[in-house]
Amino acid sequence: MTAATAGPKYLSVREHLRRRVAAMPEGALLPPEPTLCAEYGVSRITLRRAVDGLVADGHLVREQGRGTYVTRPAIRHEYRESFVHRIAGWSSVMAEQGAQVGTTVLQQRVVPASAPVAAELALDVASDVVELERLRSVDGAPNHVAHSFLPAARYPRAAEEDFTEGSLYDFLRREYGADLAHARIVVDVGTAAPDEADLLRIAAGSPLLVVRTTVRDNAGHPLVHSFSRLRPDVSQVEFEVSVTGR
Repeated sequence: MTAATAGPKYLSVREHLRRRVAAMPEGALLPPEPTLCAEYGVSRITLRRAVDGLVADGHLVREQGRGTYVTRPAIRHEYRESFVHRIAGWSSVMAEQGAQVGTTVLQQRVVPASAPVAAELALDVASDVVELERLRSVDGAPNHVAHSFLPAARYPRAAEEDFTEGSLYDFLRREYGADLAHARIVVDVGTAAPDEADLLRIAAGSPLLVVRTTVRDNAGHPLVHSFSRLRPDVSQVEFEVSVTGR
C-alpha cells in the first residue's frame, strides 16, 4: 500500500490504520513495527506518531511484553467528520470505526432559504433549498440532530432520496459528481429546545455543542451548509489540521 501524499505522512498512515483496526477483533495484535514500516513506506518515528494517535483515541493499547493490540474506545458516541485527506460525512467515518449508526429522517422538504442559510450558500434570500433534518444515533443511543441545506436547483433529487441509510456527501458525489473540496467549521454552544430534548433524551435547556459546516468546491462555490446539535455528554469534536505548501 502507498501512503497518501497530501498532508503529513503520519496523518495518512493513521487514517489507514484506523480503518484497519476497526475491522480487526478486539484483542488482536497489530503487526510488528518493522512490518508496518515496510508496508506503509515510513520511518519508525512516523509510524509511532500515527499509532500514538490511535492509542490516545482508545483504539489501540500498548502493553510491555505483549505488543500493541486492538481495543474499543470507552466513549463510542463521538461526532467525527474527516476533512484532512477527504471530505467524509459523520455516518461514513463512524461506520469505518465499527459503530452502529442509526438515522431517522425528521424533515425532508423544499423551503425558502432563510437569510443565514442564503448567506452561507451564496443564494438570494427565499431561494428554494432542500432542508434535511435527521436524528443520528450511535449504538442505539441518540447522538445529535443534523440540519442540512442544499440549493434545490442544483440538487433536486436530494428532496426525494432515502437518507435513512448512507451519507449525504456520498449521495452528492455519486448522483451529481459533486466536488467536495473544502470545509469551514464553526463550533459553539447552544441549549436544547423542548422538542430537541425529547429527541436526544435530555432535559430541556441542557447545553448542546453546535457544529456548523459549509462545504465548498475547489472554485470556492458553497455546496452544502449544515449544522448539528450534539449531546456534549456523549460527543467529542475532533479537528485535524494539515498545513501544506499549496
